Amino acid sequence: MSARSDGRRPARRTAAVGVPLALVAALGAAGPATGAPADGARVVRTATLGDIPLGAFSNGLLPGTVDDDRGVDLGGIGSDIFPAGRKGEFWTVTDRGPNGQIKVGGTKRRTFPVPGFDPAIVKIRLCGDAVEVLDAIPVTTSSGRAVTGLPDQQGRDEAPYDYRALTALPYNPDGLDTEGIVRAADGTFWLVDEYGPSLVHVSARGRVLTRYVPGGLNLTGADYPVVEALPSVLLHRKINRGFEGLAQLPGGDLVLAVQSPLSLPDTAAGEASRTTRLLRFSPKKKAVTAEYAYRFDPVDVVDPGEDDTSELKISSLVAVGGDRLLVEERTDRAARLQLVRLDRSSNILGSSWDDDTTSPSLEQLADPAAKGVPVPAKKLVVDLGTVAGVPGKIEGVARVDDDTLALINDNDFGMTDGTGAFDTEGRLVDSGVETTVTYVRLPRRL
Repeated sequence: MSARSDGRRPARRTAAVGVPLALVAALGAAGPATGAPADGARVVRTATLGDIPLGAFSNGLLPGTVDDDRGVDLGGIGSDIFPAGRKGEFWTVTDRGPNGQIKVGGTKRRTFPVPGFDPAIVKIRLCGDAVEVLDAIPVTTSSGRAVTGLPDQQGRDEAPYDYRALTALPYNPDGLDTEGIVRAADGTFWLVDEYGPSLVHVSARGRVLTRYVPGGLNLTGADYPVVEALPSVLLHRKINRGFEGLAQLPGGDLVLAVQSPLSLPDTAAGEASRTTRLLRFSPKKKAVTAEYAYRFDPVDVVDPGEDDTSELKISSLVAVGGDRLLVEERTDRAARLQLVRLDRSSNILGSSWDDDTTSPSLEQLADPAAKGVPVPAKKLVVDLGTVAGVPGKIEGVARVDDDTLALINDNDFGMTDGTGAFDTEGRLVDSGVETTVTYVRLPRRL
């Protein structure tokens, strides 16, 4: 990619048609799963998001939030994708914004080069081979301020630093690392967050109505209601691996996925485990009504050649009717979609497995089913790693129709880790990874 005198890459696509007027001027535009994968899945469409300066985008939503975007473009909207009703239109959500890691004195520090960035709900439309932004909604506090993507709690979350990892930034109890989205029938949105981990209910215009967090989190100082309504065992979530998948069942209940196994009783146990957890939440009852032990396939089955079990993650859940879900098991290089049914007999909510003093913990069991833990059965639908044209780091999956899925990747705002992420003038050295929406057609209906 050629460089411009201002440090930005030249736009390859025009900015979106239909962007709100406020933005137009600113933008200028468990053992192996049962069953076998569906043979013959293929990519039938790919569309790419053009270059939209992040500062112009953010300040068009909340003026004055970003004073220097360091040459970063809008990205990260691939944290999830949800159908918006019309053909080719989807709701997406960004994560906490551009971030990376730099080693200082042998210790990795988390960098936030655009600390004023505010997570946003972004409505997109596919037009030919381009992704257009139709609408964008900032996630805000009760007072209408940006929640930001900064970590919440000192001692629990990673400490935030500037882009060089030299200057510490303040924590923010309002901060959200949003990673999943669904839209309810009343027009409000539900998001999941990595920090708490938490389930966040926001208004149709993005204002946080309630943030549901684990019991005992003791999050204070937030400028919105915080309710401790989730199992306290979730306090053991691995750093940067809280909730990432979210689905809405036909009756309105929500299913949340813990991205990776809990660090229970310690980090080593979580890194070695292949058992994570799914939760069912009732918006009517405002409570968790069920919990399930979900068993990953071995990491070298999900991603041949990978031998690090800690690379396993769930990044997307998709409701496919009744109590059935597609669950995306992935590494950064590969992904597989499993069909799972959540039945009452698999509910472990309130059992000893929710007690963090239970030994061995659920995460330590080499074979949970052999120890009497009900593990939902699953069936492999498609191995995306074998489908030509599917990009890496797929974090969002949505149904287009009965035999077609829309996939969206997280391009990490074009950032990489290390001191080379920015040049000597503090401008982004872009990775070249773009945000794409990819349609994959399955050989048979779901």
